Amino acid sequence: MPGTVGRVPTPATPGPGAPTGSRPAVGVLAHDWANTPLGPADDWDVALQTVVELVLASPMPMALAYGDDLVLLYNAGYAELLGTKHPSALGRPASEVFAEIWALPGVGAVIERCYRQGEPFLEKESTLPLVRGHSATVEQAVFTRGYSPVRDSAGQIVGVLTVAAETTHVTEQLQSLSEVAAALAGTLTLDDVARVALRYAITTFDPDQASFAVDEGGGGWRMVRRVRGELLDEADERLPPLWRRAPADWSAPVVQAARSGAPSFTRDGQPLRDTAVDRHDQKIRAMAALPLGTSVVRGGLAVGYQVPHTWSPAERALLAASAELIGQAAERARRFETQHGTAQLLQRSMLPEHLPDLPRLRIAARYDPGVDGNAAGGDFYDAFLLPNGSLGVVLGDVAGHDVQAAARMGQVRAALRALALADPTPDTVLAGLDRLVTSLGAEAGTHELFVTVAFGVIDAERRELTLASAGHPAPLIRRGDPDGRFHAEYVDVPAGPPLGLGGRPGTTTVPFRPGDTLLLFSDGVVERRRQSLSAGLATLSDAIAKAGSGDPRALCAVATAAVPGGTEDDVAVLAVEHALRPSRGGGGGVGGGGVPAGRGVRGFGGDRNHLARAGTP
Repeated sequence: MPGTVGRVPTPATPGPGAPTGSRPAVGVLAHDWANTPLGPADDWDVALQTVVELVLASPMPMALAYGDDLVLLYNAGYAELLGTKHPSALGRPASEVFAEIWALPGVGAVIERCYRQGEPFLEKESTLPLVRGHSATVEQAVFTRGYSPVRDSAGQIVGVLTVAAETTHVTEQLQSLSEVAAALAGTLTLDDVARVALRYAITTFDPDQASFAVDEGGGGWRMVRRVRGELLDEADERLPPLWRRAPADWSAPVVQAARSGAPSFTRDGQPLRDTAVDRHDQKIRAMAALPLGTSVVRGGLAVGYQVPHTWSPAERALLAASAELIGQAAERARRFETQHGTAQLLQRSMLPEHLPDLPRLRIAARYDPGVDGNAAGGDFYDAFLLPNGSLGVVLGDVAGHDVQAAARMGQVRAALRALALADPTPDTVLAGLDRLVTSLGAEAGTHELFVTVAFGVIDAERRELTLASAGHPAPLIRRGDPDGRFHAEYVDVPAGPPLGLGGRPGTTTVPFRPGDTLLLFSDGVVERRRQSLSAGLATLSDAIAKAGSGDPRALCAVATAAVPGGTEDDVAVLAVEHALRPSRGGGGGVGGGGVPAGRGVRGFGGDRNHLARAGTP
């Protein structure tokens, strides 16, 4: 019976001094019951009168289905569920009022069995159609409903008592709890946790504001707040939250809950009177503040309303479960930030601060951290002068995004430079690195170290490039055609195995003339999900060929943006141009200066770029 197709009107407001439900009760009792199986109200059995009084006085939706026809008598709460079927449903058989759902499983048959056999029924979660307000849209609402037989003074069953409560909102909140758990599982930093927590709190509990606070680790606090009605688009959601700093003795309820480890619930008052910073805080009258429940990160979650609010047991339990989930995510994020802050500092110290300043070779490099810019990885590049006057160039990839990957990257880069300074022959250098990686794997007790490297030697006087590759993507050279156009071609370098597998890669020597530009890159430049590697390589080659110039700075930018789609891998690019004319810069050469990119600062300071001319903006 409950939750049937109907419309839910706005309940009438009781008059001064009138008890809730008095007007509906008067209307029900004034109905012409004499023409129904119930008969005149004055002749009702004493037991039946008691049941009717219980129904009419109850704040819960209740109804009595009386007699063989199960004619309906109900209270104000049940009238709201009936919507536009009220008041015409009074005194009519339930099978007529609910004709559209009477034959559904668990509806008519259950009520009739309760009436004829005295078998009570309780269903904690029942989904039935409902039309709200003046809309014609039918939605599936969730109810808790129970049916009990009603007996007269002689003990005979004369009807069925229905008690119903719509729990759609509670069900949706529980569903949203599983959704926020999934969203929190993908967070990496406290910024991410704060965004998810505030979005979830506003959506689920519909407060006028929500706030999230964590300790700074040094005695202070930082808090971020979201107010109902704030217009946040997708770009806003990706920006860092606007944290507000506060001292260690801050008395805001969310901090008091975090500090004490105990929740607080204010039904009506001024919970933010002493800490209000604007009119939004001043208007808050009801507030729930809960600790995150983690020993690693002290913090809290709070939701507030501008009207009095009673916190039901179910709502308190849901808030507590939410704070627990958010606390677990905050704990993971704090550990992640600590670990990866160390890794990023380590990686930054291992990448070259300056690239060589040479008369005919212009050099630029670019590094974009992967995993949303928050992790350190093993991609690296280097360019250095060799004793014979040639230029050594290298780009490599140590698998992983953690401290170990960054540390191993540093070991490989340092060893490569040392080997190259002793004997710059590319295959000899990579053979020595192979032995190093094998040793590192044995030391770590694993054979899963995956390291790829491309190493080359550029002899500007001879106009030659000698290359060797250990499992790394083949470098790309941009060359000019006689007609003034440009094309890009991959160097046909023997594809040796990754380092640590005991292989010795072969070498190749190709022309490298004035006007040519060499591009070494990591697989993050060309690999994308649901796209073949060959497609990514073709896209990169086409973009480099169509670039406006062979300037290494420009080609680094073109290369990192050539293949559409996001990547979680690091992106590293090293470009070397054989200039048509010697540079007139200091010392007759063109060097490199480390300059952060113009995009948002992430990781260890945004994109790490080495630009072709020192001091170039």
